Amino acid sequence: MWSNQLKYSTMKKFLFLIAALAGSFTMNAQGIDLGVKAGANFSNFQGDINSDGITSFHAGLALELNLVPMFSVQAEGLFSSQGAKYDNAFGAAEDINLDYISVPVLAKFYVVPGKLSLMAGPQFSFLVNDAKDAFETKSFDLAASGGVELKIIMGLFAQARYNIGLNNVNDSGDADIKNGVFQLSVGYYF
Repeated sequence: MWSNQLKYSTMKKFLFLIAALAGSFTMNAQGIDLGVKAGANFSNFQGDINSDGITSFHAGLALELNLVPMFSVQAEGLFSSQGAKYDNAFGAAEDINLDYISVPVLAKFYVVPGKLSLMAGPQFSFLVNDAKDAFETKSFDLAASGGVELKIIMGLFAQARYNIGLNNVNDSGDADIKNGVFQLSVGYYF
């Protein structure tokens, strides 16, 4: 119960900070879109661990800078809960929940101008909790992200993205464990 309260308290503080920073910029400029987004995370570990996937969530802000009609850069600030389920030393199933503040920076190439885009780029994630019962986790995770976005109507958008971890998140042993997260999101650009 305490960890859930800490998780939601951290998420509220993060979203408030992002909203305050975004409010300090003038978003009326041509070619800059600010939006909010949220969705489901389907995550698992890859590498030297036998694990099953878990379902969690992500939420935050997106900022798109339209450079030319067919190309944009999008940066996001997200609270992302992820991890996996594995059998511990006693044979009991145990969830490993890792909560990150994630900052993806994505290049967006529009396949259909102003509607459908492909995106790819790095994601920098900073751990805000530690799954100490399972293994000690590194405080930083680097991932490669790729996906697709559809702008539906009047600012409403949907995204599908996969983030594949590039570095070992295990800080307590020789096992090589990397994050893998499939995200489905909906959002709105103001």
